Amino acid sequence: MQFTVTDAPERERFEARDETGAVAGFVTYQLTGSIIAYTHTEVDPAFEGRGVGSTLARAVMDDARAKRRTVVPICPFLADWLVKHPEYESIVVRSTRKVK
Repeated sequence: MQFTVTDAPERERFEARDETGAVAGFVTYQLTGSIIAYTHTEVDPAFEGRGVGSTLARAVMDDARAKRRTVVPICPFLADWLVKHPEYESIVVRSTRKVK
């Protein structure tokens, strides 16, 4: 199944839709200048296990890179996904705090 990801700035989110136009999932964000914070990823239960989350993650990161934005990955799903995708490291803000 193919998913198309588009920005819905009026809702401050990127949406993944299937071939019928149904929303399969989304990533919410907050944009301030050239800094974008991805705050939440949600996949409709009917689409779980079909790669919607990964499709969204790659799409939002490619969009940020293309627009020369700095990414703050607040969303735990996206933060975990980024650990496996170091190709985006140059545009991601990381905490300087030490974890105890």
